[in-house]
This record gives sequence, C-alpha cells and structure tokens, in this order.
Amino acid sequence: MPILVSGSVALDHIMVFPDRFANHILPDKVHALNVSFNITSLKTHFGGVAANIAYHLKWLGAEPIVLAAVGSDFGPYAEWLDRCRVRRDHIAVCDDVRTPQGFVTTDRDDCQIWAFYEGAMARAHVARVEDVRDELELAIVSSNSRRAMVEHARALKARGVPTWIDPSHGLPILSRDELVEMIEGAAGYFVNDYEWALTQQHTGLSESELEKRCGAVVITRGPEGSEVRSRGRKVVIPPVPASQVVDPTGCGDAYRAAFLYGVANGHPFEVSGRMGSVLGSCQVEVRGTQVLEIGLAELRTRYARAFGQGF
Repeated sequence: MPILVSGSVALDHIMVFPDRFANHILPDKVHALNVSFNITSLKTHFGGVAANIAYHLKWLGAEPIVLAAVGSDFGPYAEWLDRCRVRRDHIAVCDDVRTPQGFVTTDRDDCQIWAFYEGAMARAHVARVEDVRDELELAIVSSNSRRAMVEHARALKARGVPTWIDPSHGLPILSRDELVEMIEGAAGYFVNDYEWALTQQHTGLSESELEKRCGAVVITRGPEGSEVRSRGRKVVIPPVPASQVVDPTGCGDAYRAAFLYGVANGHPFEVSGRMGSVLGSCQVEVRGTQVLEIGLAELRTRYARAFGQGF
C-alpha cells in the first residue's frame, strides 16, 4: 500500500562557506548582527522535505504519494518527479505564486543557516487528505504551512492511518495546543535533539509526558546517532560514519525515508533506525537532496557491512 508524504516541495539553493560562522559572529553583538559570508559554491537542487522523503522511499521500492502545494514554476520539477516515478497527482499547483524555495549556507563545521520562501506552501491546505482515495500503509506529516500540518495530521488520524509527525523547521510556527494535538495519538514523532528540547519548552510537557502521547519518539543526534523511545523503552541507534562529509543537507530526510520503509515492512524500531542511520550516512556523501541512487539491495549490503548482520 502507498505511503502518504505530506510536506514541502521546494527548490534548494545550496551554498558553501569555506570558513566557520563562529569566526565571523561576535557573541556580544548578535543584537545588531550585520555579517556577510563570501560563498564559493552555489548549486540549485530539487528539494523540499516531502519530495526528498518520497524520492528515497521510491528508490527503496515503496509507493509514496506526495501531498503538497507548488507554484507556477513547477514544470521542470514535475518532469523530474515523473522521471523518478514519484506520484504527483495530489500536488496542487497555485499559478499566481512561485514554488517554495530554500536557501542554505553550510560552513566548515557543517553548521547551517537557512532562509525559506514559503510561496505556494502557504496554501498547502488546498491539497487535502480527504481527496486521497488510496488505502494507505502509513503517513508522515512533515514541515509545511501551519494550517496544512494541523489539518493533515487531524484528517489522517481520524481516518485511522498510522501517522508520523515531523514538524522540523515548522515547529516554531505551531501553537502549544496545535503541537500537542499533532503529537497526541500519532504513531511517532520525529525530532532532532534541538527540536526535542524546543518541543518540551513549547508544550511545557516533560519528556515522559510527551512520550506517553504517541507510539514512539525518534530523536536524531547527527554524528552521535539516534534513539527511539517507545513505551518506556529506549533503543540507541549507533551512527554509521560517512566515507566523506560533502553536505549534510537532506540527511534527516533520508533517515526518515529508510526508517518509515522499515516500519512499513514490519521491522522493529532497532532495525528501522539502523536502516535510517545507513541511508542518512550515504546522503551526506553527496551534494543535493535527490541525487543519491541507493535501492533496497544496496541498502542491505551497506547495512550488513556496518552492523555485521542483515535485515
């Protein structure tokens, strides 16, 4: 059965700063910040959280359906999704605005500064869960407009679809009650370690209180690996070192795709997390979020190499 992937479809403008941001930002002057970074590399890639996750799911053999809104300049991206055989029949096109666009600068320490033009994403609620007639294996609600995230999570859970919540960059725009509602009754909640702390601050709930409200909490910690907390049990997922770190952009999306593929195919969280760790590691070895070409057979090979056993 298909996996519904709700979230942004965007163009990513990826820039590289060959120094450290910390060398150019004075901590005692952040209230009057005025800095300029001399960029040595600029490339534009097809991106957006939903499309990135769907891209990797398709390579692994799943059938993702993207639920999103795009703008009048969607033509080349539409052709790309067709070449990748990713379904776009539930992507709404808004002809009077542009497709969302992300601008990211990465420094030598892999620190990133993002700016995001929302464009058509502000109307992402026009792409409705109710219009998707397919029977769904599971779904993920990723970073999107506030209204779309809340309405999509609500509709999917009401329909009985196991729904994973992944607000990432969109977390700050949610109200306290909206975020709690999204987490409540979800199959799982994806966050990185910073977003996990922000979730606690934003909701006023403790770690244990949040964990009780959904089936699982997946916390990614970059080069330190990740962990899955479910029903009072914590599973630590070791990191898989990359052969080289080219660009961290999209690593989390690759992790989520492999994790969801594992869950959808009946693997326990420990195995699904390790699958995510492997694919996330592969993603940082390339530049561009929809460039990596790793299918299930290659993932199995790399998993066995990393962990000494298969799945």
